[in-house]
Amino acid sequence: MFSITVRDHLMVAHSFTGEVFGPAQRLHGATFVVDATFRRPDLDADNIVVDIGLATQELHVVLADMNYRNLDDEPAFAGTNTSTEFLAKVIADRLADKVHAGALGDGARGLTGITVALHESHIAWASYERDL
Repeated sequence: MFSITVRDHLMVAHSFTGEVFGPAQRLHGATFVVDATFRRPDLDADNIVVDIGLATQELHVVLADMNYRNLDDEPAFAGTNTSTEFLAKVIADRLADKVHAGALGDGARGLTGITVALHESHIAWASYERDL
């Protein structure tokens, strides 16, 4: 299986509902390093997994919809605990939509999966892996 990973970052504010979250129930900020890994079993006709420039660009576009925002105020997340795990899935699903729409080029149609990891720090991160 071949893969490439592109990286960006995301800064948000949010709060959580539920005793399990302790002090994170209050409004707080989070800065994530975001890795998006695209995979496929065989390289395309150009011997690449996907156009790395387009993958970087589209990850940035997906993150821009959430960057520097209070997620508690975003209608798409109303009543939802926007945990790191949850956000990894949202980003992966939005990237999958970009692949299916052709935004990563025709060669990207051969992709078979995406994994998105959100790094909260150098010692803690969460990820979501999905098939295409």
